[in-house]
Amino acid sequence: MGTTRKFRPRTPGTRFGSVSKFDDITKKTPEKSLLTELRKTGGRNSNGRKTVSSKGGGHKRRYRLIDFRYSKKEIAGVVEGIEYDPNRSANIALINYDDGDKGYIIAAADLRVGAKVECGEKAKIEAGNAMPLKRIPLGTEIYCIELNAGRGAKMARSAGNSAVLEAKDAGNIHLRLPSGEVRLVKEDCYATIGKVGNAEHEKIVLGKAGRMRYLGKKPKSRAVAKNPVDHPMGGGEGKSSGGRHPVTPWGKITRGLKTRNKKKASSKLIIKRRKK
Repeated sequence: MGTTRKFRPRTPGTRFGSVSKFDDITKKTPEKSLLTELRKTGGRNSNGRKTVSSKGGGHKRRYRLIDFRYSKKEIAGVVEGIEYDPNRSANIALINYDDGDKGYIIAAADLRVGAKVECGEKAKIEAGNAMPLKRIPLGTEIYCIELNAGRGAKMARSAGNSAVLEAKDAGNIHLRLPSGEVRLVKEDCYATIGKVGNAEHEKIVLGKAGRMRYLGKKPKSRAVAKNPVDHPMGGGEGKSSGGRHPVTPWGKITRGLKTRNKKKASSKLIIKRRKK
């Protein structure tokens, strides 16, 4: 049995749509002390000018404060509940720490209510526990990985994702990321054992345009359907394909052009580029 369910085809919008069953969710109401305001920009900058098109609206949300910085080192905790987070594809786990504090972490696939989680040098090699990369055995699946020690988890944070620890070499760790890229990370960086849960998220089908609007995504016009004053690919008699290489409204090439800075310092840390 999967973790998604389909609707009965009573309307065009529900004919092909599917939603999560939320079987892993054990706690419906979030922890109030870990909520904060989440303002929407509508795709506009500080001057009120639209800089990102097809963005705006969406359901009202509040942000859950996730402990990506591994602030509770050497303090054990117990999983109080697994919760849904509207701001990300992964589920989150509410932890009751031994010092009386509470915090959210990204829930591992095998994490259950009542499980003990630890963070630190002496933590056990178990799903949900966090420790420095130098203490993790080769071939282990990990997620929520720091790029720089103390700067917080940056990689492998979405539903179903994980990286694999391939090798250790002179203070550096070789990580194979979900994209296929092999990258060097310092051995003092923290990561969490396991794989991010809610892997069935990618199988969800929205089914209707309205569900995309709930997510804050508005319809976007094709470039060739616009007027020449609005886009370089606009205009032409009848249906035109643009007659040129696809570009942005400001004339920058959009397909095939590599935008990564060639002088970027972190390029020397990438051993193998991601799969094309």
